Amino acid sequence: MKKILAAILRWRQQRNNRLSGKYQYLWVEESFSFETRVKNQLPQIKSKSFLGSNFSFRTSRYLFSFLSLVFLLLLSRLVYLQISQGTQYSQLAKNNRERIIPIPAERGLIFDTKGSPLTANIPSFYVTVVPQDLPREAGARSTVINQLAQMTNQKEEDIMALIKEYGQYRYESIIISEDLDYETALSILVTGEELPGVKVMRSSKRQYLDYQALAGKEKTTSSTPNSLSHLLGYTGKLSPEELSALYPQGYLPSDIIGKNGLEKSYENILRGQYGRRRIEVNALGKELSVLAEEAPLAGQHLWLSVDWEAQEKLETIILANAGQKRTAAIALNPQNGEILALVSLPAYDNNDFSGGISQIKYENYLNNPDKPLFNRVIAGTYPSGSTIKPVIAAAALNERIITAATTFLSTGGLQIGDWFFPDWQAGGHGATNVRRSLAWSVNTFFYYIGGGYNNFTGLGLEKIAEYLQRFNFSRKLGIDIPGEQSGFIPSREWKEKQKNEKWYIGDTYNLSIGQGDLLVTPLQIAAMTATFANDGILFQPHLVKQIINPANQQIINVTPNILATDLVSQESLNQVRLGMKDCVDYGSCRLLSNLAFSSAAKTGTAQWHSQKNNHAWFTVFAPYEEPRLVLTVLVEEGGQGSDVTARIAYDFLKWWGNRK
Repeated sequence: MKKILAAILRWRQQRNNRLSGKYQYLWVEESFSFETRVKNQLPQIKSKSFLGSNFSFRTSRYLFSFLSLVFLLLLSRLVYLQISQGTQYSQLAKNNRERIIPIPAERGLIFDTKGSPLTANIPSFYVTVVPQDLPREAGARSTVINQLAQMTNQKEEDIMALIKEYGQYRYESIIISEDLDYETALSILVTGEELPGVKVMRSSKRQYLDYQALAGKEKTTSSTPNSLSHLLGYTGKLSPEELSALYPQGYLPSDIIGKNGLEKSYENILRGQYGRRRIEVNALGKELSVLAEEAPLAGQHLWLSVDWEAQEKLETIILANAGQKRTAAIALNPQNGEILALVSLPAYDNNDFSGGISQIKYENYLNNPDKPLFNRVIAGTYPSGSTIKPVIAAAALNERIITAATTFLSTGGLQIGDWFFPDWQAGGHGATNVRRSLAWSVNTFFYYIGGGYNNFTGLGLEKIAEYLQRFNFSRKLGIDIPGEQSGFIPSREWKEKQKNEKWYIGDTYNLSIGQGDLLVTPLQIAAMTATFANDGILFQPHLVKQIINPANQQIINVTPNILATDLVSQESLNQVRLGMKDCVDYGSCRLLSNLAFSSAAKTGTAQWHSQKNNHAWFTVFAPYEEPRLVLTVLVEEGGQGSDVTARIAYDFLKWWGNRK
């Protein structure tokens, strides 16, 4: 075997020599061992006949681990795309050929207590862009934006900014221009037919009816915005912040939403539910065919306790007596809290907001010093003046600090050290009991029962605050429109912290007659007056009486909500009621004694500025025997409560009595 191998090696060496042109004889000694021959030949064989490798076991292990890691990464990505994100990408692919187009629901209407519609829905057109359907190439996209800007008379940069602002809603319709008339909408529809992503859509716009329309008359150019705006509110386009919060609930960039008043409070009821139309689209996003359709569900209607004729009459009377002064007035039913009329002047035109208000108009409203957007009835906070005295009198009677027979001598005021606290009438009112103190609004009597004098101990700050809170002062009543304020009752701690002063007896005197730092809303004074009319029940004031489903005519009655009962004893209530009736029969409210029915009332004059006129208050309930109406009126800087506000109350009650 060794000889054969040696022969093969010699033959291969000879062959290589021949190929290279070199012939040499290879002598191999007989004693040459096999192992030595093989060892000597290996380098030549390795370099010319075999491929070598530096691949160690460690290198191969690293390579295997690397390839395994790459495989696992690819596998996990595949699982993520197919399982976790599969539905989303499937939907994206489907959206390239199919779309779900929302069908807006008709917004529910608002009616007054007799069924007269206070709102209407009129056709409206607007131009939208679906960002997903715009060209991806920058030049083509710019061309579309340029043409769209020309058609809608807007700036390109404004349109681009709007699209960017709503960029996360790529498959939704973004409103570029709204409230277009029919001719303009038709022109844009024809011109922009081939523009990818651009659509002209039809919806409805909220219209708020004025008094002329409600009376079946044509609106005159001289007519002013009516005060129904403060209770109805208005609708408007969703802000980006609102859309971000409400998008999961089904709201869209093209949606409108209640921004104020009843429109905001009852948004979920008035809104209705979208319908859906599934369509097939081409590469430009244009509709090819309708695949399926689901009809929308109209919003429900609101039936109010408000009577638009009473609202108009109260507003007209205010303008006739107070002119353009800032005024708040509310009429309600003391037996259930239903509001008959709510007037805040000056008012605004809520149709300015429907369909989008211009920046100029909006700034005019904001910069108006009379603040027409401000609802003074629920959000205005004022010193109460003497209208708070019925609560102070009831508290003193209930705490047995006084009785119906308790009398104090009014000589024109009280002297405390260097300070003098006056009556409104020089020389005073003589001997005064609780009924006479209410009839003539005698300050001295309330100084006594509020803060005390000499050997007589009054209620004191803490008891006064306790009873004011019982009647819901410093707290919201919860009326069903937004913007209500709670008012304010001062305290020792508050004064020390805010004014760096301690509480003096004079502060208690001021609080006892509704002056100083006490702040109330006209709504709170009306609710307080109602408790004396209905034997001590505090109702939550409300505007909505019924909710009606137009689909099945189902009616939901709004149940009156009682906030508190038994505020004071019946004896205390009766004495205050009699004192308020005396105010009409022979006191500062006696203008109302000329009415054909009895009533009980209280005047108020609130000092608020050393160089400006006082605020004038008047609050009344009628008829005295069976109260069905409470009316509270405030005229800012109106002077004495027995003057302008009393005339407004008298004129309205006279109209109301004749009507009833």
